[in-house]
Amino acid sequence: MCVCSRTKMVFFLMFIEIKASPAHSTAALIVDEPEETDPWDLPELKDAGVPWSALDTKGKVLRVLISVGKLILLLGFLYMFVCSLDILSSAFQLVGGKTAGDIFQDNEILSNPLAGLVIGVLVTLLVQSSSTSSSIVVSMVSSGLLTVQVAVPIIMGTNIGTSVTNTLVAMTQAGERNTFRRAFAGATVHDFFNWLSVLVLLPLEVASGYLFVVTKLITDSFEIQSGEAPDLLNVITDPLTESIIELDESVISGIATDDPEAKNKSLIKRWCQTFTNTTLMNVTVPGPENCTSPSLCWVDGNYTFTLKNVSQTYNIKKCTHLFVDVNLSDMAVGLILLALSLFVLCSCLILIVKLLNSMLKGQVAVAIKKVLNTNFPFPFGWVTGYIAILVGAGMTFIVQSSSVFTSAITPLVGIGVISIERAYPLCLGSNIGTTTTAILAAMASPGETLADALQIALVHFLFNISGIILWYPIPFTRVPIRLAKGLGSITGKYRWFAVVYIICCFFVLPLLIFGLSLAGWKVLVGVGAPLLIMLIIIIVINILQKRKPGWLPEVLRSWDFLPLWAHSLAPCDKAVGVLIAKCCCCCKCCQAASDDQEDRAEQLENNKTTHTAVYDNHAMSVENEAEDGMKIELNILKMTTL
Repeated sequence: MCVCSRTKMVFFLMFIEIKASPAHSTAALIVDEPEETDPWDLPELKDAGVPWSALDTKGKVLRVLISVGKLILLLGFLYMFVCSLDILSSAFQLVGGKTAGDIFQDNEILSNPLAGLVIGVLVTLLVQSSSTSSSIVVSMVSSGLLTVQVAVPIIMGTNIGTSVTNTLVAMTQAGERNTFRRAFAGATVHDFFNWLSVLVLLPLEVASGYLFVVTKLITDSFEIQSGEAPDLLNVITDPLTESIIELDESVISGIATDDPEAKNKSLIKRWCQTFTNTTLMNVTVPGPENCTSPSLCWVDGNYTFTLKNVSQTYNIKKCTHLFVDVNLSDMAVGLILLALSLFVLCSCLILIVKLLNSMLKGQVAVAIKKVLNTNFPFPFGWVTGYIAILVGAGMTFIVQSSSVFTSAITPLVGIGVISIERAYPLCLGSNIGTTTTAILAAMASPGETLADALQIALVHFLFNISGIILWYPIPFTRVPIRLAKGLGSITGKYRWFAVVYIICCFFVLPLLIFGLSLAGWKVLVGVGAPLLIMLIIIIVINILQKRKPGWLPEVLRSWDFLPLWAHSLAPCDKAVGVLIAKCCCCCKCCQAASDDQEDRAEQLENNKTTHTAVYDNHAMSVENEAEDGMKIELNILKMTTL
């Protein structure tokens, strides 16, 4: 009986323990189970400050004053950011403007569509302004040096070249991986849209002349009156930028149109107000055939005279910018402005990001995220993206620069205020906004050149509209978002790859295409076709590996059969890491060597004073020599560890 009672007691205690334990173990399992999170989800910007309700009157007033001060600083930094972009564009024009004009002058090269495309990219990279490069094209078409059909690929190239600015802006956020991943993806979604649009529309234009024919029908169908392009943001920024530098835009266009006087002119504007007087004067000409008309021609001995309108320009008012009286070349001034504008640009961008991080917290961040990223309720959710396109177009029309607008939203994508899915339609809208400014500028052209100038501007507009139709309406076709996220993930893991992407995408690839196109169609097809086929095969295999691996042979279900360097960036990352470590080590060694030299100089001075002071004290000098020997040994040990 005693054994039975003890056994019952043991079972009863075990039952209680089992009864109590399941809840604890189940909770532990639930807590320990890792949750799968999307790396592209927007981060929560938590408010670490004291809640508003917990503040007293003095604290509330102080917080309001601090918030107003931050807002004023933010607007000031934005103003400086926009002005620095304007100065950066002027600096690039000073450095490469005349080169751009010389490039545009070679008509034989421009007649090749691929060469024209690459020249549009490179010239826009040189002058950092699609409006400047497109205005050069418009002036060449107006003067008869280029036809509209030849100019179409160049306009496509300017669309690509202008997207490098926000990609460079994203590089300033490389300090934190997740922020850099989002910012770089938000910047390169613009690049991928432009490249994919060119990949489809350039062959279509060469085969059918689609853009030329449609824009020709538009310009012929409507009676368009000339007007003037409005100055919106320039009214605010021009007082600062024009106090630093003013450029004579007609010089680049003059070089492109083969004006001999323009080649010897400086791009820096010296005289802001001039007066041109045209008078009818007697001039000598080589012979009667050079007279303006037979009735206005007479001969006096060995000289032939005629009447001609002679224009003479008088300088009235000198410009007041900083470089008006500086005796430096355009290249030197351009390099100075380039360094200063890049410094101000990066500084303003870093400060803007810091201010936004401090301001967009708590309820403010939640409200802004809801406004920017929330879709309309069903069934009108699809309308949200098109409204974002209109907002992007309107904002770009106000600031009159797609580079400024896309560069401004790039840090917002990085800190997680705007999603990439929302940044994509905003970038598409900025492409449209910059073309509307070009259309208004073309409408300010003289009557005889209005049709051609307007047709070129409409080509730019129709190109972007066609790209939106290709890559936006159906969610499946929004390939640029997926490509940008893939590239963002790579650059987030291997940050050095962002530099490789910029160099290859905007310099190496265009120059390679340019060189092959100059060699002729046979060389271009012979080299380009195998590379293109190989790229398509690799893309198809990658898609099948992820979605339908059973359709592939067992060998092709992964790339493990290739060497590691052929399918992974890890070996390159190790090499880059070793290279950076060696550079840092060299810097440390140089610093250690300089410190060692300074220490030796100090030791020599100390030895001199010591030997002078204790000349007769032999024991003291022996101790000092021993200390000097120990210091030398310690320095040797330091160098060895380095």
